[in-house]
Amino acid sequence: MKLGILGGGSWATAIAKILTDNGVQINWWMRNVDQAEHIRRHKHNPRYLTSVEFLDNELEIWTDLDAFIANSAVIIVATPSAFIHDVLKDKDLSGHKIISAVKGIIPEFNLIPAHYFSEKHNVSMNDIAIVCGPCHAEEVAMEKLSYLTMAGDSLDFVREMANKFDGRYIRCSVSDDLVGAEISAVLKNVYALACGIAHGLGYGDNYMAVLVSNAIQEIERFIDHAYPLHRDVKQSAYLGDLLVTAYSLHSRNRRFGNLLGKGYSIDAVKQEMKMVAEGYYAAACINELALQHNVELTIANSVYEILYKEASPKKVFNELSKKLY
Repeated sequence: MKLGILGGGSWATAIAKILTDNGVQINWWMRNVDQAEHIRRHKHNPRYLTSVEFLDNELEIWTDLDAFIANSAVIIVATPSAFIHDVLKDKDLSGHKIISAVKGIIPEFNLIPAHYFSEKHNVSMNDIAIVCGPCHAEEVAMEKLSYLTMAGDSLDFVREMANKFDGRYIRCSVSDDLVGAEISAVLKNVYALACGIAHGLGYGDNYMAVLVSNAIQEIERFIDHAYPLHRDVKQSAYLGDLLVTAYSLHSRNRRFGNLLGKGYSIDAVKQEMKMVAEGYYAAACINELALQHNVELTIANSVYEILYKEASPKKVFNELSKKLY
């Protein structure tokens, strides 16, 4: 099965490196024609992870989306969630297998990517998997030992894909908790925003430890209520992914929150970042889902109030500190 990667950002580049280093030949689609032509000619992405170089026979670059889809049996979607529907809205992906490398919710429908591909693009849930961390693209570029989890309803498909990712500096485990792992991957970005805000406000390591401890409890409470399944949230796909996103200097969500805590406006943060922080969009979607499922998410709601209700970060976190334990 020919694998294709959809997206031209840092995570798409990291996945391209992982697979080609393991000897997997791939198709790679990106919207930006100049970026695609640069990679085609010079064998590295001029915008993201520029140190990563590819060999001539490792990948085929595409800018024609229809042709890319037609020539890719398995499509790894590594596009920010806010842009996915704009890219794929009129595409029938039935007959393809999809691996979501997205860590957000499709805002137009408030759907996690797996359900979006199933409901809007006619892809069987047995043909859908997700790949999640804890793993930052920057450390993949440096070939630092990293861990991934491949999750899906069809363990045969999941194991086959995990084997393609597993390599010299990547360990890839498997899980059958597709929905729980995907929701956790969305939520951890919201909590990383909270950690960044706290850091920007001047809270220390002691507070941060309590904040993260409460965050994993909220993640467990939400996914156990909304999608009941026996799972251990102490595993790396849940707790590990939360920890690396909450603490790492590579985390764009933590950085986004840190700037907010320091007093930047949301518009100023967006201009400063120049990259998408999935937690910004996820906060609104998660707030709506929490109301639908009648689940109290105290920290996530605090982030929502700051992002979408123009609440003062200082005042919100002062109140939040009284509710943590």
